[in-house]
Amino acid sequence: MTAMYCAKALGKAQYQVFEASMHTQALTCLQIESDLRRAMERTELEVNYQPIISLQSGQICGFEALVRWRHPERGLIFPSDFIPSAEETGIIIQIDRWVLEQACIQMRSWQEDLPVTRLMKISVNLSCKQFMQPNIVEQVLGILQETGLDPTSLKLEITESVMMERGDHAMKVLEQLSDAGIELSLDDFGTGYSSLSYIHRFPVTALKIDQSFIKRIGGEEDGEIVRAVVALARNLGLQVVAEGIETVTQLNLLKALGCDQGQGYYFSKPLSEKLATRLIEKAARGAFLDIFGHTICGPWQPEMTRNATGSLPKVTASIG
Repeated sequence: MTAMYCAKALGKAQYQVFEASMHTQALTCLQIESDLRRAMERTELEVNYQPIISLQSGQICGFEALVRWRHPERGLIFPSDFIPSAEETGIIIQIDRWVLEQACIQMRSWQEDLPVTRLMKISVNLSCKQFMQPNIVEQVLGILQETGLDPTSLKLEITESVMMERGDHAMKVLEQLSDAGIELSLDDFGTGYSSLSYIHRFPVTALKIDQSFIKRIGGEEDGEIVRAVVALARNLGLQVVAEGIETVTQLNLLKALGCDQGQGYYFSKPLSEKLATRLIEKAARGAFLDIFGHTICGPWQPEMTRNATGSLPKVTASIG
């Protein structure tokens, strides 16, 4: 049975010989699924916030809300290790709604306490299963009303596969969300269907370049892909956001290409609510303005300077 499921995962007309490791993997998946159901009840999930930076001004223009699972026995578990199970079992719908609620509550709180955040946006990923809910528009608008967050402060990130697979339904949903004032971003652009014929039809305001392209941006082929995405966005009047920026070389190339915004470990890892708040407070005092220097001054200060490539050394950093 385990081998059959592995063969199915490989695609049609495939076979797989049973191996002992498959049984171990299956048990691990079942355990994760069981623990994940209890995690929602025990409030083991938490939301971290990664700053999104204007590459031209160096100012924080928003945050992306990212879910983390702090398991009582296994410690911190990253999304790549539990989101697939959550999607397969449908738990992702409950998780998505909770993350959206928490993100909206947090952004509203920041806006009330820190005036500098009133022009910032909170970005939240919307999974395919969540997007397919028949009342998804009512859910999103209901959460905005409950939390008191203005729709213009919310940006929803949708993968291109959702738009391609759902067709007319996707168009209707996105238009309703856009009409309400919510911004829409096409996430992980270039990793899925990448059909250019549909982009102009949907009311998206930004393209988000997947980090897999940013990691190899120094190479000729990937550099041209990023250049093409930026040019496409410019022609369509869309913003371009690069994720996974880790080195000064990547940053300088993206700036030269005219990329609008970026996020990644070069600026900051995803932060807890408390650390993100302290980051905003320091940015409001101008401590973040030297972000494009040889070191990041103020809010995100590594314990040692960057190495020759401009990447961060493998050390613990903290917001002082």
